[in-house]
Amino acid sequence: MFKKFKQTSITFYLIGIVLLSTLLVAFFLILSYYQTFESTLLSSAITSAEQSVKQVTNTINNYSTDILSKMSKVSEVISQKQNQEEIIDYMSTMKNLNNDIASIVIYSTTGEVLDYVSDTPMKEYVTNNLSFPGDLAKRGNDFITNTHVLNLFEGSYPWVITIGKKQWAGSYNQDIYITMDIQFSSMALYIDEVGIGDHGYCFIIGSDQTLVYHPLQQLINLDIKSEDLNKLSHTNIGTFIDQGGIYSIQEISEFNWKVVGVSFVSELVDSKVTQAFYKIVVLLVGILTVTVVIAYMVSHSLTSPMRQLVIAMKEFEKNAIDFKYKSRDSVKEVNDLSQSFEHMVLRIQELMDKVKNEEITLRKTELKALQAQINPHFLYNTLDSIQWMCEQNKNEDAVHMVGALAQLFRISISKGYELIPIEREVMHAKNYLVIQSYRYKDQFFYEFNIEEEALGYYCNKITLQPLIENALYHGISRMVDQGEILIKIYLDGNDVIFEVKDNGVGMTQEQVDNILKKELTDSKGIGVKNVNDRIKIYFGDEYGITVMSELDEGTTIKIKIPKVGGSEYEN
Repeated sequence: MFKKFKQTSITFYLIGIVLLSTLLVAFFLILSYYQTFESTLLSSAITSAEQSVKQVTNTINNYSTDILSKMSKVSEVISQKQNQEEIIDYMSTMKNLNNDIASIVIYSTTGEVLDYVSDTPMKEYVTNNLSFPGDLAKRGNDFITNTHVLNLFEGSYPWVITIGKKQWAGSYNQDIYITMDIQFSSMALYIDEVGIGDHGYCFIIGSDQTLVYHPLQQLINLDIKSEDLNKLSHTNIGTFIDQGGIYSIQEISEFNWKVVGVSFVSELVDSKVTQAFYKIVVLLVGILTVTVVIAYMVSHSLTSPMRQLVIAMKEFEKNAIDFKYKSRDSVKEVNDLSQSFEHMVLRIQELMDKVKNEEITLRKTELKALQAQINPHFLYNTLDSIQWMCEQNKNEDAVHMVGALAQLFRISISKGYELIPIEREVMHAKNYLVIQSYRYKDQFFYEFNIEEEALGYYCNKITLQPLIENALYHGISRMVDQGEILIKIYLDGNDVIFEVKDNGVGMTQEQVDNILKKELTDSKGIGVKNVNDRIKIYFGDEYGITVMSELDEGTTIKIKIPKVGGSEYEN
């Protein structure tokens, strides 16, 4: 065993050396591959950045040409038309045909709104009209603003750029500014979707070295991110690398803007390297897999029997009763341990069977003892009543009483079953009440209120009769007035509820507390405890009887048992 242990240890050392050598070879291979293709990958990243920025630039150039064309048409109409209503109609048509036009406004040179078209009315008072810059004297006859919020109209605040043109308008008999507020949302969405790698982005710089649009504008406003706008504004069109970033710049001639694309060397190169190294990684995984298989085959001869024994022990913990185990030949120590475990399993299962059989016998004995505690005085009194009826020639009443007594005992026996359908238990209680009705003429009446669905479930036999007997003997028999007994059975979720309610003399709280605590030697009141004990033995401590009573008001006894169907009872 010692020699085998030494050989096994050497084997694992050799496997460790093979794994380490494999990893070192893979490392140098990856390093060499990276150095060889780094320049190619960087060139590819630069080309990709340039193409993306050119695509954005071409799209915005086309968009700007279209916008300026629309502005030119509006300007031409205003210069030709002398009727202001016709001008407004044309501007409305232009606005309705172009969803990206938020509004068209005609200003005086002092900024007074002369006419406008928009989806909503103009505000009565605007403190700072962002669509009409205050430095128009420096801008000349034509101007374009950076992106801003259109704050001139009520209930709508789109993100827009404003294009303005100054000209003479005969219909207004003065110089005017025509402005178009163009919604920038669709263009911004397009710019946001043009990504250069996973973290690259594009943004636009205006002619005054300010940001026209940036997808990370909120971070810039919070000083979390910044861009070197001065440097980028004075950089010629092209691509350069600065501090790990690839910057590609293109110009939008119509608006005198610059589109700047930003990507990152590490991201683009790492992504390409990952794809290029796929075959090497697969090869490395294959080599490691073969190494692991060899290691497993070497250690399997010793560790497999021990693992099987451990698994068997865990299975025995989960299911000791049905567990079966047979020891297997292995090395001496493991073989001895396996045989000892086999003998232990057999011995424990024998002890468990013995304990189980003793518990079953004890439980059956308890149930039979509880069922045997039915008060025999009821039988004696009933037979005395039948004899008296026969002597008084009340044969028909005697026949009914004998029939009810026969049904009563037939259901009580129930072929030895402990559980019977609730329907038969109700029949048993009704037969008992028939007998008692003859004995207590006009002293009480009774009523059953039973949910039809509850009749198919099962309950302990002789459940209702002891409670009704308790209501008669201890509640109603002491009354001067006529008594009443109400029996109710209904479903409550997963439970079946029995209620026996009387209007008898009631009990004190002390009597209520003691009614379920009477021992078997007590001479009275054993019926209620009998029922409660049998229910708890069969279903558990969460089920059983609850007693509620008030002096001179009556008593309500409630039983809770689980829903048990026929198939569940058989199982």
